[in-house]
Amino acid sequence: MSNQQVTLTREGPLFILSMKNGENRFTTNFINEINAILDEIENIIKHENSERAALITIGEGKFYSNGLDLEHALSTPGFFDNYYLKLLVRVLTFPIPTVAAINGHAFAGGFMLALAHDYRVMRADRGYMCMNEIEIPYSPHPGMAAIIRIKMTPKTYRDCMIQAHKFTGPDALDQGLVDIIASENDVLPKAKELALKWSKRASAGAIYGNLKEEMYVEAINYLEIKNWKPKL
Repeated sequence: MSNQQVTLTREGPLFILSMKNGENRFTTNFINEINAILDEIENIIKHENSERAALITIGEGKFYSNGLDLEHALSTPGFFDNYYLKLLVRVLTFPIPTVAAINGHAFAGGFMLALAHDYRVMRADRGYMCMNEIEIPYSPHPGMAAIIRIKMTPKTYRDCMIQAHKFTGPDALDQGLVDIIASENDVLPKAKELALKWSKRASAGAIYGNLKEEMYVEAINYLEIKNWKPKL
């Protein structure tokens, strides 16, 4: 399956969602296309009653995702409530194992998407993960902040939020933000290995997603705050 900005390929139990929109900045249309792919994956899993399945997301070139199209986000009514935050909740609680193959830069909203996955593989030699809101300056949604808080130690959270620290692959591995670092050509193969290893957990069915809902209940509750507007 493919659409204008996102493609889906399948290798046995592995579903590979490739974002192909340049810097992969989030707009309503881009999010809708991602959701259409996620719908297709869930339909396939339900139809096949799959015992093994996993999702991998990846960008192309030097970007995994450079975050929100901020001008679009701020000028589109309901963008945060109805599009971006719902996407984060969906990935955070997706009912099969998920792996972000971070091929390049993952900034701000792109960093959030990567953190919403169960596992992460990052390029070792180039690319950064960063929350640069303090440099804009821009305050993240409480739900976004909650995801970061859950996925990091207090020190890493401090460095991330108020220093806008740019985490290289080795930094990210040292801080526990990613599970594996690899060369450019090995990011996707390593992500496939990791996804295949844990794909058997899809046999738990809906319980897999339910367990993640419990794990991340704080973040989900914050992500569901309505009518939030950023402080600029």
